[in-house]
Parts: sequence; C-alpha cells; structure tokens
Amino acid sequence: MKSEFTYHRFGRFLLINALIALVVCVLLSPPFEATGVWIKTFFLDYFLYAFLVAALLSGGINILIEFSAKHFSWIETPFKRLVFDLTAVVVYSFVVSFILAGVFAVFVWDYMAIDNINWGRLAKSTKLPILIALGFTFFFTSQAFLFEWKTAAIETEKMKNERLAGQYQSLKDQLNPHFLFNSLNVLSNLVYEDADRANEFIEKLSNIYRYVLDVQDERLVSLVKELNFARSYLELQKVRFGDKLIYDIHVNETPGVSLPPLSLQLVLENAVKHNAATTGSPLKIEIFTEQNQLVVRNNLQKRPLPERESGIGLKNISERYRFLTDSEVEICEENGLFSVSLPLIKSE
Repeated sequence: MKSEFTYHRFGRFLLINALIALVVCVLLSPPFEATGVWIKTFFLDYFLYAFLVAALLSGGINILIEFSAKHFSWIETPFKRLVFDLTAVVVYSFVVSFILAGVFAVFVWDYMAIDNINWGRLAKSTKLPILIALGFTFFFTSQAFLFEWKTAAIETEKMKNERLAGQYQSLKDQLNPHFLFNSLNVLSNLVYEDADRANEFIEKLSNIYRYVLDVQDERLVSLVKELNFARSYLELQKVRFGDKLIYDIHVNETPGVSLPPLSLQLVLENAVKHNAATTGSPLKIEIFTEQNQLVVRNNLQKRPLPERESGIGLKNISERYRFLTDSEVEICEENGLFSVSLPLIKSE
C-alpha cells in the first residue's frame, strides 16, 4: 500500500512538472515549422531543459521547506523561517539552474566549449529559474504556514476547552463537600437542642441531597428545578430557625431559561451564614425576577465571621458564570439590603 502511494505521488510529481515545462516552452520558444527537426529541437533545446529545471527546483524546494519546518516554526519564529526559506531557495535555485545551463550549453546546445565558458551569460540564464523557484516557494510556504496555523489553532482550542472543562468541573466539585459540611454542622447543633427538629431536618436534608446528586454532572438546570430546590432548602432552614427566618418567592417560572446547578443554594447559604437572625429581627429573604435576572435579596444584619470562613459561595458562582456566559453576576449592598442578581441563561 505504501509503495503504491509512493509511485502515485512520484507519477503525479513528474506529470505536474512536465506540464509546467510544456507551458514554459510554448510561451518562450520561438516559432518553428512542424517538422522532425522542429520536434527534436523543441524537446532538446527547450522541453527537456525546462522539465529538469522545474523538477529539480520543485523537488529540492519541497525538501528545503520540509527541513525548514522541522527547525523553524511559523508560529514561534516567523522571521527566521522567512529569511531561511528565501535565502536557501535563491541559493539553491541559482546553483541548480547555473549548473544545468552550463551542461546544456556545452553538451546539448553546443554554443559553448568547456575551455571557453561565458560565465556572465550563464548567470543571466538563472533569472527565470529563480523567479520560478520563488513561485514554488510561495506555494509550498503558504501551504506549510496554513497547515501549521490550522494545527496550532486546533491544538490551542482543544487545550483551552480541556482547561476550561477541568476548571469548571473543579468548581462544581467544591459544592458537594461544602454543602454537606455546613448541613452536618447545623444538624450537630439541632441534635442537642431538639431531637424532633433534628429528625425533621434529616428527612428534608436527604431529599435535598438527592437533588444535589442528580444535578452534580449537569452544566445547567432549569429555573423551575432551581426554584423548587430553593423552596426545599429554605424549608430546611426554617426547621433550624423557625420564625427567625422569613422568605418570599414570587417568580414567573418562565420556561426555557436555566441557571448553573445549585446557584440559588449558594446564594441562600451565603445570606444565612453571614446574617444574624433573631425573633425581634428576623432574616428576610426575597427571591424575584427583574430584567432577565433572578434576584435574591435579604435585609443586612451582618454578624462577624473569621476571614477564613468567608466561604466559596459567591466567588464560586461568579467564576462558574464566566465559563457559561458573558453576563456577570451582580452583587449589591445598599440601603440596608444585600442582593445578588443571577443572569438567566436561555436553554439551548
């Protein structure tokens, strides 16, 4: 199979160069009458010479370009590559055409003798081959450049996608242990305070964690699912806080829009974690839509937390959104209120 491919490629190489030589001969040879002498003169004086020049130039230049490609990259060192290609091609084409012209002048055309060679005339005869060589160079280098650029672009895009996928998965992987750790902390307190409430908390936690496991491999989940999860999560917190927590959800559950999974949980968890909730000053959480955004707003009742407990919640959401859309998560703190606006992403 390999030998067949090699023969086919070699045959095509000969045919292409023969056609190039024929075109050059027709354009540059003087008119002759169609006689046997004309045919012999045409092929010996023009076609054979043109064919050898074309074959040696195209074959040699191709080898030079392949050598150049192994040592100089169009992407990393384009100037060195260009200088090498042009210099090597001009020198090579000059030497080849000079030698061929000399051989034909002495042994075929018979207008020079070995002891009386017109070096200037031979040098002038290299002009056309050099121009042809530059044409070959333009073709081969353009082909090599486009191939290398395409390969580099594909590899870059592949690496970029793999890196982004890895980073996004890493962000998602933070959620499960984070959520479970915080929930177990709450449960440990409830066990000592109220066994019945602790049992109710465990039941609701199991239902919620089932949802967490269901969506952990999802890139996006529907708004409806996230809102249902938010209701369950807030009911879970009601077991813990009772009347110290008040929430209100008034959202038109528009179909065809989505969020990164567990986005609402992280925002709600941030509100519960960073704000005090008492009977006299309950924590009030409101969820509503506004200008293609889902807004979670709470009254600001900050409680001091160590810096190391600042958490990954809002930062995690913002970074995940950067992988999915150009829209940014908006965080606002003013007039005693804290709000997080999550862009709604149209489902594909």
